[in-house]
Amino acid sequence: MPLLNLKKDEVGNVELNNSIFGLKTFPDLIHQYIRYQNAKSRQGSHKTKSRSEVNGRAKKPFSQKGTGNARQGSSKPPNFRGGATSMGPVNRDYSFNLNKKEKKLALKSALSNKLTENKIVFIDSFKIENFKTKELDKKLKNFDYNSALFIYSENGIDKNFKLASSNIPKVAILSQKGINVKDLITYDKIFIEQKSLDEINKRLS
Repeated sequence: MPLLNLKKDEVGNVELNNSIFGLKTFPDLIHQYIRYQNAKSRQGSHKTKSRSEVNGRAKKPFSQKGTGNARQGSSKPPNFRGGATSMGPVNRDYSFNLNKKEKKLALKSALSNKLTENKIVFIDSFKIENFKTKELDKKLKNFDYNSALFIYSENGIDKNFKLASSNIPKVAILSQKGINVKDLITYDKIFIEQKSLDEINKRLS
């Protein structure tokens, strides 16, 4: 595949691992991975009060007989105003496990799918001369994208690029350690730095 710079000039080529970028798409596995991500990110802090937690008296509100009302033993049941909630939500963890092999295969499948759609661009370096957003935005418009994700190496990202890209709408940066199926599918184009490509190959091969 061609290796470009941020001006969209071709500066070389990159060889891609067929076992990572040449797989068929597994929609069911991608869906399962996104479910796994969404479930893991849920806070699960919803809570309603049970009878033991509601403020009020546990004393019998009125006598058993003679009032004409239905018998009651407390003012805390759900049928009373200000009473407890019957079978309400409690704090819980929504996350579930996904096998390492499934996670790897889902990532490979998402990368392969993006490549077949010509939505992955390989960049030699994200280094820029200054942190002016206007200048970086001009360069990136040449790539014709709706939204873009820039994947950088473990060594870090250029400070100027980080500052300049932070004000451009629908543009995000992510370390190769954090690549995930949800982001790969959410963003229109994926820009992969040459150094991070080597790290992705080591991680997923």
